[in-house]
Amino acid sequence: MNEILEYGLYLAILVLLAIPLGGYISKVMDGEKVFLSKILTPIENFIYRILKIDKNEEMGWKEYSKSILYFSLFGFVFLFLLNMLQGGLFLNPEGIKGTSWHLSFNTTSSFVTNTNWQAYSGESQLSYLTQMLGLTVQNFVSAAAGIAVLFALIRGFVRVKGKGLGSFWVDTTRIILYILIPLSITVTLGTVSQGVVQNFKSYEEVQLLEPISLEDGTIINKQAVPQGPAASQIAIKQLGTNGGGFFGVNSAHPFENPTPFSNILEMISILLIPVALCFTFGRSIKDKKQGRALFIAMFILLVSATALIGINEAKATPQLSSNGYVDISNAAQAGGNMEGKETRFGITASSTWAAFTTAASNGSVNSMHDSYTPIGGMIAMLQMQLGEVIFGGVGSGLYGMLAFAIIAVFVAGLMVGRTPEYLGKKIEPYEMKMAMLICLATPIATLIGSGVASLIPSVADSLNNGGAHGFSELLYAYSSTGANNGSAFAGFAADTAFINVSTGLIMLFVRFVPMVAALAIAGSLVQKKKVAVSAGTLPTHNALFIGLLIMVVLLVGALSFFPALALGPIAEFFGMFI
Repeated sequence: MNEILEYGLYLAILVLLAIPLGGYISKVMDGEKVFLSKILTPIENFIYRILKIDKNEEMGWKEYSKSILYFSLFGFVFLFLLNMLQGGLFLNPEGIKGTSWHLSFNTTSSFVTNTNWQAYSGESQLSYLTQMLGLTVQNFVSAAAGIAVLFALIRGFVRVKGKGLGSFWVDTTRIILYILIPLSITVTLGTVSQGVVQNFKSYEEVQLLEPISLEDGTIINKQAVPQGPAASQIAIKQLGTNGGGFFGVNSAHPFENPTPFSNILEMISILLIPVALCFTFGRSIKDKKQGRALFIAMFILLVSATALIGINEAKATPQLSSNGYVDISNAAQAGGNMEGKETRFGITASSTWAAFTTAASNGSVNSMHDSYTPIGGMIAMLQMQLGEVIFGGVGSGLYGMLAFAIIAVFVAGLMVGRTPEYLGKKIEPYEMKMAMLICLATPIATLIGSGVASLIPSVADSLNNGGAHGFSELLYAYSSTGANNGSAFAGFAADTAFINVSTGLIMLFVRFVPMVAALAIAGSLVQKKKVAVSAGTLPTHNALFIGLLIMVVLLVGALSFFPALALGPIAEFFGMFI
């Protein structure tokens, strides 16, 4: 009962905070006054003057797409060079050298695409300057780009016989200035109060309480304690569904996530904006029932995933219980599968984080997913394989789910022999093609990438395990990069030329192809007239449609990935009983 109450508390806090935030985001993006307007409007107008941005500009979908692509290309080149040249730059007290070209390519692709897959360890391979000026900046702008595309799509549904979708530059400025920065400051102050580090100190050397003896007889009695401006990056990594850790073990590190309160604060931050955007969507299209329907569909999937992970981690495995001879549920011990989990968080907080971070395209972790039970790890993997639409990334998750909604109304239209409609706009072959491109981008990239990697002999050297679990490590890596998530089965050693380049290309593909496809849908819809509601119009806010939408999402994931999952976590699960 205590565990159920704890799960319920996390979910309740998330929803209660997301509802008012959703209304606030809608007001900001619609140009309405908010409580921060007196402070931020002069700054906003100053930015427009300095950068010569036309506040009233209306871009077509092609121009909007070009703006995002050029903006991302500029960030890519800057971050790529910063990674390689950091050894000769300032704010590098440890004298860390520049990264290899392929690691730099991978890291740059990762952060520009809001993935934050990390084939490096932050405290040992990146300088403070790279972490701040490179990674943290991309955490802001990549998140803002995803939200901007969502609002372009919303305008496509709302506007009638129009041409413009708004200005990418105005949208991005407002998102960063009014939404991401204030929230990040709040979360930063909260985490610093709990002991998360935020400084420019050099690493400190401390004496170990107990010396460690290595196999060759060497005695280790000192440890380097990393420092750095971590809290400011951690705040936006969670809020922007980025997820990249300042330290190598991410939010399992006591300097990133030291207390139960910091754990709740960071964990709620992962899904706060994606959940809020569902309510923003309803307000922006002036039909709150539509936003609630999408929220309920996503929430059902999230609760189901959280329950499945939590139950399997609490039950653990026959091996841990010695086939029933050891009571792992005893009240005097942690119980369940505690391997790879921090004792300060336990099963419940670790399982919830795993569900939240793979539902969102976040990827931060407070436990090691490589140590999860086969089904626990599979559910985390499956949430990514569905296309990161169970709330998903900021903006990208919701426009991905809207693509599934378009497919759902098309399927329903075929059943009753009517032209499908969604939110008053007719769905025609062009919109269907673009929606399918959005929905199939992740399966295409993941399955081709993992299939090719399985044929490369050197990739086997990167695996921490053999057999079914080893394949799960590989499949998880390509599922994570193929969904712009960024988490990993931690045993997978990814810093090789082939893996860095292949996953880097996949991250770029699954970020920008669906993004441009979503804008293409918006550009088509904005030119259409509204269709009057009739007796034959399919309601898209009731329980029937919610069920249909969930079914379509699961069918795409199950049909695409079941054969691969059967070779990995499913085979491992049945192998436990042999």
